[in-house]
Amino acid sequence: MNFVSFNVFRTLGFPNTTVLKPEHFLRHKALLQEADWVLFPEYWQLNALVHGLKCRVFPSVASYRIGHDKVEMTRAFQAVAPEHTPWTLIEANGPQERELIWDTLSLPFVAKLPKASMGEGVWLIEDRRDWQRYCERTDVLYAQEYLPIDRDVRVVVVGDQVLTAYWRTQAEQGFYNNVARGGQIDQAPVPAAATDLALRLARELEIDHAGFDIALVDGYPYVLEFNRLFGNQGLAQGSQLQEAILAYLKRRSEPQDPDGPTGPTPLWPVAV
Repeated sequence: MNFVSFNVFRTLGFPNTTVLKPEHFLRHKALLQEADWVLFPEYWQLNALVHGLKCRVFPSVASYRIGHDKVEMTRAFQAVAPEHTPWTLIEANGPQERELIWDTLSLPFVAKLPKASMGEGVWLIEDRRDWQRYCERTDVLYAQEYLPIDRDVRVVVVGDQVLTAYWRTQAEQGFYNNVARGGQIDQAPVPAAATDLALRLARELEIDHAGFDIALVDGYPYVLEFNRLFGNQGLAQGSQLQEAILAYLKRRSEPQDPDGPTGPTPLWPVAV
């Protein structure tokens, strides 16, 4: 297989790979169209590559589009697994909507900016002043019930498989579990409920490269979000991720048996 990559760090060591600068991609249209896969483009390149040049991209289009915005991500979760999605209110930022959310949710609750990652743009709302500060920062109000946890599970999905899963414990200042914000990695065993939920969501939403954040409340899993570009701190070794990506892309490139199964075996009962 021949690859074109727009992220040298995430494809370091990949065979048969040409690395291009995203801003120069239209200078290399023939190269892109001849490639078996185009790896890790920028979000703004997606429409031109997929719809204009008919390229096959990795991560998947769904991984990009659903993962680009917490509002759309949460709505996707609500569509396929509402019972595993924390109670969330999403409203335009107007005076009535601010009061509606303030009067509806119990303190404390969580508020998020629609486009942020690594724990940035996440607020713990404990009083009116916190709520006012948050409202001054966004045009869209995203407020979510607070789950009483001091750690969560990061489940790394590559292709249609769980690559690894590990706990992230709360930072010293509290609230944040993100490693980038001071959270710590704990390699204690992760309950199957967390990995099963992440894999179910990945398969149903066609997400093939993501770190899902799963909260467990009395053993019951809730999905918080996923990050298309996740950190590698919890991976046992760097080559593990590379091997998983290459194996998945090879499977996707092989001709499909028209009489064979069209996808992975579901993890949950299917009505017939």
